[in-house]
Amino acid sequence: MYSVKIKLKYIWKEGVHMLSKEDTVIGFIGTGVMGKSMAGHLLDAGYQLTVYTRTKEKASELIEKGAVWSDSPRQVAQKADVIFTIVGYPSDVEEVYLGEDGLVANGKEGSYLIDMTTSTPSLAKKIYEQAKEKGIHAIDAPVSGGDVGAREARLAIMVGGDNDSFLQVEPLLNILGTNIVYQGDAGAGQHTKMCNQIAIASNMIGVCEAIIYAEKAGLDPETVLKSISTGAAGSWSLSNLAPRMINGNFEPGFYIKHFIKDMKIALDEAERMDMDVPGLSMALSLYEQLAEKGEENSGTQALYKYWKQ
Repeated sequence: MYSVKIKLKYIWKEGVHMLSKEDTVIGFIGTGVMGKSMAGHLLDAGYQLTVYTRTKEKASELIEKGAVWSDSPRQVAQKADVIFTIVGYPSDVEEVYLGEDGLVANGKEGSYLIDMTTSTPSLAKKIYEQAKEKGIHAIDAPVSGGDVGAREARLAIMVGGDNDSFLQVEPLLNILGTNIVYQGDAGAGQHTKMCNQIAIASNMIGVCEAIIYAEKAGLDPETVLKSISTGAAGSWSLSNLAPRMINGNFEPGFYIKHFIKDMKIALDEAERMDMDVPGLSMALSLYEQLAEKGEENSGTQALYKYWKQ
């Protein structure tokens, strides 16, 4: 292990508790649809940033703005005091954190690892435990808000891990989101994200059916939205994704393939708790049918196409 101990330095600026920008190097792994915006906010805030992603071109804008490229998670671990990750699947998380060239094996003692990928609670606990043995602080902090929330720095962030570790990095999380809530021990952030995804899954069915119903009834769906989006039916999906459905915009703010991954994790966890989740099961079935038809790289709002087939 790279054995330099870290003590994060804080300053007060305009009444706000902040990590010292001169003394803190931040690593960011995963610069996709959401990660690129999130890393950009940290860079814009004035922090030294080193980035790694499997496809270097995806980090080109950040590099042009001043981020430093690293060739591997190992290099990020050796440079950075605080490292954020947001990658695709639990298998990617495990490789980035627990692989031979991963963050835990090569990280600095006292550093902070913050995984914002939606992954499994059990893996979050495993990372936490192995990191702790190395003197490294690991936090699971999945997010909700999609590409819009990432771009506008108003993500909901659900945090699991030691409360003291959370408090140390909270100033950085505040740069990325507007609703940061500590949920409990390691894995609690991921469990909370499962609650989020379960709620979204059934809601997306309702949103799609409402828009299709409006169209079949001969109504202007945009006018319908003006009435129902601010009433009891209101939701983030109705306000943000229904307009995309109406306009035929199915570009990913969040990929169907990743939502399927999330729903499968939630279903597995529910089964472990002997819980029946019929709404989640139905939504997963519909999305899997779309994926089989080649829509896995579309945004989740492409569920609308199920009724248009």
